[in-house]
Amino acid sequence: MPRWGMVIDLKRCVGCNACTIACKQEHGTPPDIHFARVVTREVGTYPHAKRTFLPLLCNHCEDAPCERVCPTGATYIRPDGIVMVDADKCIGCRACAVACPYLNRHFIEPGLLQAGYGGNGDLTPFESLKFAAFQEGTMTKCTFCAHRVDQGLEPACVVTCPTEARIFGDLDDPDGRLSRLIEERKGWTLLPECGTKPCVYYLDE
Repeated sequence: MPRWGMVIDLKRCVGCNACTIACKQEHGTPPDIHFARVVTREVGTYPHAKRTFLPLLCNHCEDAPCERVCPTGATYIRPDGIVMVDADKCIGCRACAVACPYLNRHFIEPGLLQAGYGGNGDLTPFESLKFAAFQEGTMTKCTFCAHRVDQGLEPACVVTCPTEARIFGDLDDPDGRLSRLIEERKGWTLLPECGTKPCVYYLDE
């Protein structure tokens, strides 16, 4: 059984947000909900200042605090490490959102699905199709495109990235590309002090 993870090469990321758009297109998430996003940062001082980019998504933590605090078991970790939400069990208490140190949990407000992207309730065929996968009053999140992974495909954000900044694979494969990159380029995770054991690693520029 693989343990899926991702490496994001910050040297390759150009901040184009193709990952954000691909994710939105793949999942058709409700308005203002983005599973993938890119934060722009400015570092250094003139004349050596520069703009850098930090792609963010669910870290699919091994020791996921969102899973621990869920009172109904709606948040669960699959055997392959992907953290999921069972909307039928979710009561929308948002304990998981409070517990997640990465701010990657999203609450679907009542009325959001009826309003649609235009806010006027006139849903397009795309919205009607995609919104059917969501339930108002529940939490949602990045799934590493589990529906694609189960078919032997990579997440939409990975295959769309024009610079191949995102690499998806099995973290438990010692000879795999992820393991080599993490070791050779000293891959790091966000907020290691939280002890969540993220499965998303970053490579410095």
